[in-house]
Amino acid sequence: MAKNLEVALLLDYYGEMLTDKQKDFLEYYYNDDLSLSEIAANEGITRQGVRDAIKRAEAQLYEMEEKLGLARRYEDIRKGLDEIIEYTGLINEYNLRHSLSREINEYTVKIKAIAQTLVE
Repeated sequence: MAKNLEVALLLDYYGEMLTDKQKDFLEYYYNDDLSLSEIAANEGITRQGVRDAIKRAEAQLYEMEEKLGLARRYEDIRKGLDEIIEYTGLINEYNLRHSLSREINEYTVKIKAIAQTLVE
């Protein structure tokens, strides 16, 4: 995953745990695509000050993810649900070709609907 996308994702998960300034700087830099110089000019501090604040905030986000693992866990769950949806389709196809069990069809449709609801 590209660093910009990774930091933006971690900011979504852990941004509220940062100081307001740290969160603002990361949002300006990663979400609003402002340069360090632009942020510095808007905030009335040096470019180096902005860079240092961003680097500290990034380190905190990575540390929180290392300890809590919320983003990683979400991605694992998402992949698992995608697999469940895929396998229910395969079960339905097999059922249609071989045994035509109405119960199997109903259960796989229900399982797929539940998994799709959780993905959304």
